[in-house]
Amino acid sequence: MNLAGKTALITGATSGIGNATARALAKEGVALAVSGRRGHALHALAESIAGTFGTRPVPLPADLAQRGAAGALATQALEALGRVDILVNGAGDFEPGTQWTIGDGEVARALLETNYWSPMALIQALVPQMRARRTGAVVNMSSLSTVAPLPLLGHYASAKAALASATTVLRMELRRSGVHVLLVFLGSVDTPLHAKASRLYGAVLRWMPLGEPERAARVIVTALRRGNRTVSYPRGAAIVRLFPAISASISERAIVPTLLASSVPDPLSIE
Repeated sequence: MNLAGKTALITGATSGIGNATARALAKEGVALAVSGRRGHALHALAESIAGTFGTRPVPLPADLAQRGAAGALATQALEALGRVDILVNGAGDFEPGTQWTIGDGEVARALLETNYWSPMALIQALVPQMRARRTGAVVNMSSLSTVAPLPLLGHYASAKAALASATTVLRMELRRSGVHVLLVFLGSVDTPLHAKASRLYGAVLRWMPLGEPERAARVIVTALRRGNRTVSYPRGAAIVRLFPAISASISERAIVPTLLASSVPDPLSIE
């Protein structure tokens, strides 16, 4: 895919991989609309990109945990850019809790809204126009937690697994349409979300290879340019993804007991 002259909507752009991807795409000559919860961070990103690359992204604050926010965001992006050639679903969040406490309450539903329903709503709003033009791309961010889930993060893993499955089906459905679908499997990357998990799991996570948002963004941009269907980052993440049964067994039999024995709160005490 030739990126120069294209337009893109990036969610989760206030920090982490979404932020780095916005910068990487701007460097390629892509006109951007950037979204996230913190308006001041979006404006700072827009000013930084404008100062570096000369073109100012359009900041579009949105809370994708709210039902209906994704549809409104798509409308705003189309009004601002005229069209959306590339959709990067980078927004994600988690809140710790056991399956029997977080259940299907407001927190759980907000997590599914952010991690699954909002990406699907943006796809519904933007892909038909990509199909009509016979060109475009969708980038969905999944997680290795879908292969090796951890205690207290079940809803996050479930939402990311649902998104990964839906992305694979979407690719099948868009075959020969001119719309490219890229699924990104992410391991540990130095982002605010990883820092949040580290506060929960403590020093145990330090043995895991930690990637950089800027490198992840370069992997994504390269995959878009080459037309790759699936990429993993960091490099070790590919091994985990290729051997899911073994990875899940190691997680359950070795990593999880270590976590529970050291720094993770006893699930029985989580209310």
